[in-house]
Amino acid sequence: MSNAPQTVLRLAGITKRFGPLVANDAITLELAAGEVLALLGENGAGKSTLMSILFGHYVADEGAIEVFGRPLSPGDPRAALAAGIGMVHQHFTLADNLSVLDNVLLGTEPFWRPSSRRSAARTRLLEVSQRFGLPVMPDAAVGSLSVGERQRVEILKALYRGARILILDEPTAVLTPQESEALFATLGQMVAQGLSIIFISHKLPEVLRVSQRVAVLRGGKLVAQAATIGTTQAQLAQWMVGHAVEGTVRRPATRVGDAVCVLERVSTEGGGHDRLRDVSLRLRAGEITAIAGVSGNGQVALAELLCGTRRATGGTVELMGRPLPPQPARLVARGVARIPEDRHAVGVVGDLPVWENAVSERLRGPAFSRPLLFGILPGLRWVRQRAARRHAQRIEKAYDVRGGGLDAPARSLSGGNMQKLILGRALMAPDTEARAPRLIVAHQPTWGLDIGAVAYVQQQLVAARDAGAAVLVVSDDLDEVLALGDRVAVMHGGQLTEPRAAQAWTRESIGLAMAGTHPAGAGSA
Repeated sequence: MSNAPQTVLRLAGITKRFGPLVANDAITLELAAGEVLALLGENGAGKSTLMSILFGHYVADEGAIEVFGRPLSPGDPRAALAAGIGMVHQHFTLADNLSVLDNVLLGTEPFWRPSSRRSAARTRLLEVSQRFGLPVMPDAAVGSLSVGERQRVEILKALYRGARILILDEPTAVLTPQESEALFATLGQMVAQGLSIIFISHKLPEVLRVSQRVAVLRGGKLVAQAATIGTTQAQLAQWMVGHAVEGTVRRPATRVGDAVCVLERVSTEGGGHDRLRDVSLRLRAGEITAIAGVSGNGQVALAELLCGTRRATGGTVELMGRPLPPQPARLVARGVARIPEDRHAVGVVGDLPVWENAVSERLRGPAFSRPLLFGILPGLRWVRQRAARRHAQRIEKAYDVRGGGLDAPARSLSGGNMQKLILGRALMAPDTEARAPRLIVAHQPTWGLDIGAVAYVQQQLVAARDAGAAVLVVSDDLDEVLALGDRVAVMHGGQLTEPRAAQAWTRESIGLAMAGTHPAGAGSA
């Protein structure tokens, strides 16, 4: 008699095509009861398509799915939920103005229900939370919860609906180290009680820590499966990208110069904690200053202020000894390179071709346009398309931007290639401008990128620092903050700790400062 664990999920020969693109190519994969299976792959490897087929959002062209030995009806999300499949997305889908209980019940029954049924639902929610070690306050407004507590509610939503197979998409992307540890403990309890988990993450150390087995997709194909024990990060990275990946090796700044940008007691307007409150900061040439913090604590306000899209309501901001102009075009002309948080909505204009996006921030400058009618109408300019395309071609070659050529719409690029385009636009000056960027504002520069693209982007930022730029990196990823930052500061509630050398922080102390509970985080530089 076999002691092998029961197979709870079987995907057999799943193939999905989008025109000539084969997103999933005959993928066969199994998940056992009480198992954590890590699903890895570069952006565009086919992970999202495969999970969308499993959850009923897409219908496979070929292949079949069985859940607990029974066929799963294709293209039916309700059938997936009924079969016991739950998914917790990276970006939460909670209503901030509703209570925890109402969020959990949303969609399961009519919103207006008899009080007796609501009481029974509360009792069941508390039973589920106690069983899996996920304490919640049913009547608390979701808008008042921390990021970690909101994720707890998302997991409880799935468990309340009877999920026995749980898909977690980048579950630690916005958590503090302490919240991540709490999540890992919760996953242990779930597995001990027989739940099965598909764990999707780009963070290889945590993949090796929480999973029993890994499956790697590349180019739509399943290229590797292995037990976690005995597998290294280097092996995982090579399976993902098809070759050895050279990571970002910390090299301390060697030639730190004068302050390029100085903030003195700056405040801004904004909703909630998305504002600055009496923030002071000096960004020095030849140095990377990294800002850590849980999303929503003022990082957006800081980045937008330095990119010219938000004004200070108090204090002073100087760029190279002169007041910071709150106008993006003037900032770019004065040597500020901007890498925005949302590359899709802000970084590029998706319907415009690659070449136009490559010069968009300098399009009104003399390198790529000239005035019409001898400048009588200053708003009208003639685009020097040959010069613009030549510059875009330089960016495409130097930053290895792939995806259809200069005339392809920017939205057709993968996330990694789109970020390379933005990086090249920010860091590479036209032929007519010999000056390199003086200040680089990189907001979530590797968000959602695969390991190969992450390494490339980080290496370019280090190279820009070594060339003499002052670099500000704002990131929710603590690993990135510690890998890049020469000095590290933490934002919480719109306030900023004093920057300290990266070596002066421990993961524990920086995590506590991110939660606002560690006064030592404000030590002197």
